[in-house]
Amino acid sequence: MMNYPKFFDKTETITLQDQLAGFLGSCENGIVEFNYIDIVKSAGHSCPTVAGAYLMAQEGIKALYGDEMPQRGNIFVSFKEDSNEGVAGVIANVITQITGATETMGFKGIGGNFQRHGLMKFNDDISSSIKLQRLDTGKSVEVVYNPSSVPGNPMQQELMQKIMQQIATPEEKISFGKLWQQRVENIFANTNKVITIK
Repeated sequence: MMNYPKFFDKTETITLQDQLAGFLGSCENGIVEFNYIDIVKSAGHSCPTVAGAYLMAQEGIKALYGDEMPQRGNIFVSFKEDSNEGVAGVIANVITQITGATETMGFKGIGGNFQRHGLMKFNDDISSSIKLQRLDTGKSVEVVYNPSSVPGNPMQQELMQKIMQQIATPEEKISFGKLWQQRVENIFANTNKVITIK
């Protein structure tokens, strides 16, 4: 049985329509829903970067589509950084899972439809964290993520040092993990502070 912080299940889900999933009978009407635990399992962990990528996708897609059903595979994603720079690659992996967009490794399509590769670009001329653009209308939004407005518990750094030095007790290791996830939960609770749509 998989046990994880309860707030994972309380985060808002992201629902899109994936025409490929509908075409292949994977999901009825192609409706695909992602929750944070889906992303955590894929990323292998939960941290401010993974949470931020999830929130950037969530809030960016809301701004891009409004009351319309978001279309997975219909969103072009741009990054200011190179894919090897900082945490851009980690964020890109999360964004790929949600939007389907990839730079070169994605699905090549069926009869010219459902193409997913070529929908992501790095080193783009933007001033935000990411830019999302609809392929059908050309509408775009830029999203800025700033987690520094939600700082972690001061004890985190001290406990991390002890763990890295292999001198932490089992109780201290557990405490560190709880404090780490507490910050992630606080980031979700303060989405309006950490996410800006341009």
